[in-house]
Amino acid sequence: MNTLAIDTSNQIMGVAIVKDNEISGEMTTRLAKNQTSRLMPAIQYLMETLDMQPSELDQIVVAHGPGSFTGVRIGLTTAKTMAWSLDIPVIGVSSLEALAYQGYFSKGYMCPFFDARRGNVYTAIYRTKNHQLQTVYEEQNLSMENWLDNVSELDEKIVFLSPNLTSFEQLIIDKLGDQAIIPEGPFHTVRPSHLVRAAMNKEPFNTHALTPNYLRLAEAETKWLNAQKDNNKNDS
Repeated sequence: MNTLAIDTSNQIMGVAIVKDNEISGEMTTRLAKNQTSRLMPAIQYLMETLDMQPSELDQIVVAHGPGSFTGVRIGLTTAKTMAWSLDIPVIGVSSLEALAYQGYFSKGYMCPFFDARRGNVYTAIYRTKNHQLQTVYEEQNLSMENWLDNVSELDEKIVFLSPNLTSFEQLIIDKLGDQAIIPEGPFHTVRPSHLVRAAMNKEPFNTHALTPNYLRLAEAETKWLNAQKDNNKNDS
């Protein structure tokens, strides 16, 4: 089984080729800009380096959010276009779940999160049980302060994982103290190969039905809906 993994949902742009559960190649760059122009050349370079043709791919796995609205769309559009043209399945995986695999061997809870601006985060709680990653708290979009109040009720330590950790680290420490575990090193970077691991027990999507998992409306869409409500009030 040859799988192409694509992640442009947040700061990291990553692509990986996994053959029969072994990573053949993996590339990541932490440059949020110009992902549209850089993604296909990165896929092409990786496949050429591995002496592979697109026709040898059996499936595509893509991070479908939450995260950057533009980044999620870039990854999904590329994955769906390739899957449709090659007539192969595509599987969408949560960006949070993929990041949680960085703490897969932790004995406690795992809290991946991404900055959603204005003090809010996209986040969830996972834990490993019976060699499977299980969801404890479903994905949410809320203020980090409220989130920390909620998770403080958990009965074990919590490993926090995020490329945006520095923005919230002091708040986490102030709220949770020793209950919070903040790893050092590269553990806060999403690896595209983890998307493949996360997809192992998931069914493929209908290619055209696979949509972004934003967890919230785009700011422009929110303003439009509010404007419609105001117009309706004025009309009545």
